[in-house]
Amino acid sequence: MLYKDYMNKIRDILDDVENTQSENIEKAAKMLAKAIKNDGVLHVFGCGHSQMFAMEVFYRAGGLVPVNAILTPALSLAPKAPLSTVGERQENLAKAILDNETITENDIMLVASTSARNPVPVEMAMEAKKRGLKVITLLSEDFARSVSSRHPSGKKTYDFADVIFDNRGVSGDAAMEIEGLETKFGPTSSIIGFTMIQAMVVEAVDQLVKDGITPPIWVSSNLDKGDAINKKHIKKYRSRITNL
Repeated sequence: MLYKDYMNKIRDILDDVENTQSENIEKAAKMLAKAIKNDGVLHVFGCGHSQMFAMEVFYRAGGLVPVNAILTPALSLAPKAPLSTVGERQENLAKAILDNETITENDIMLVASTSARNPVPVEMAMEAKKRGLKVITLLSEDFARSVSSRHPSGKKTYDFADVIFDNRGVSGDAAMEIEGLETKFGPTSSIIGFTMIQAMVVEAVDQLVKDGITPPIWVSSNLDKGDAINKKHIKKYRSRITNL
């Protein structure tokens, strides 16, 4: 059954990530822990399906509170998915988006773009760097190195990164193939990317606790005391996190 091959493929990629990306995950976790210590915020940005990376770590039970998901409607799959493809190729949009966020020099930015090539994610990484933020990029090195940049500078997101997360995916993202079907299928970037970002958060929390700092963490609203705990977090961070 092919689904088992797909699951084995995911396991193999996760093993590959652990073997090749642990140093990057640990470096990013140190950056994140330092940001939290200094009352900073992790901003997470992506276009189209890459917006899911921001959603994954924002307002998430068991996740860090100081995470700002930058979810620009023009770059979303709703209301019309093809518009997100047009949107992510627009020059100068990223600056306008960032101008409407609350940014401090103690913050860090994670830009998710599997291909690393389109103008909006490239400019988001560029703008974040200009404003003094540390930048993490989540991408597929294989994919990103196989395509040209669509930004006039010829740059890609990794050109502005302090840390690169390589999801170890293939060019085009689809990892499965079958006889009789020309098109590959079975993408891997989301599953692997979620794991890498959550691994960074887990490691950052561990470092903070070891340093004697209690990191603010969302609690499930379905636990009896969850609403009361989360209400305090919302009150503290609402002015700095757009979607609160």
